[in-house]
Amino acid sequence: MAQYSDIGGRRGRRGRGSRGGEDRDVHLSKSMSYALRHGVNQMGLHMGTDGFLFVEELLAHPQFRSYSLEDVERVVATNDKQRFKLRPHPEDGRMQIRANQGHTVQVMDLELKPVLAGSPDCPAEAVHGSYLRNWTSIQQQGLRRMKRTHIHLASGLPGEDGVISGMRKDSDLAVYIDVPRALADGIEFFWSENSVLLTAGDAEGKLLPKYFSRALRLRPTRSILPLQ
Repeated sequence: MAQYSDIGGRRGRRGRGSRGGEDRDVHLSKSMSYALRHGVNQMGLHMGTDGFLFVEELLAHPQFRSYSLEDVERVVATNDKQRFKLRPHPEDGRMQIRANQGHTVQVMDLELKPVLAGSPDCPAEAVHGSYLRNWTSIQQQGLRRMKRTHIHLASGLPGEDGVISGMRKDSDLAVYIDVPRALADGIEFFWSENSVLLTAGDAEGKLLPKYFSRALRLRPTRSILPLQ
């Protein structure tokens, strides 16, 4: 069992099966999500145009000094939404990491796969998870990418076959998008490496209500919501 000091300075012991180890991994996952998606510039980290940065640089930052490469590799391997990708640098073999999607910082090359109308991987509809408190605004104005570079969509609801990521598990509102109709109007969609459907929306960063095919209240019981 190894000694560790977490970000807050507390000391303890961690085993892979312990509750403390799980909490520490969750903490690392959330910290990496922030750094790789949003905080790279504020934290003084150097990210390539493809979204990758060197793991050794990340671990040298004060926020991550209590973690090791083994910790990072474990969190990447066990992340249920496959948020991260690790790779050896193609030239020198040093390990690099990036977030697969969800950025507010501009990343030029995330290796996204364009969705073409009529192609086998073009879904008839995709779903965006949100919260019922936002429904009135969404119903009137559509979905917005806000500060992110893309609106996130999933191929189905959490727990359905093949659905890894794309919406929060605590979402109580599901808004379904008619993808072929939006594509016909020139809105672009892309598949991320962890099978999240991404779109920047229209020129204003929106998916307008005319592209909604249906909407569901997910809790406490599932029911159809009127679109108008």
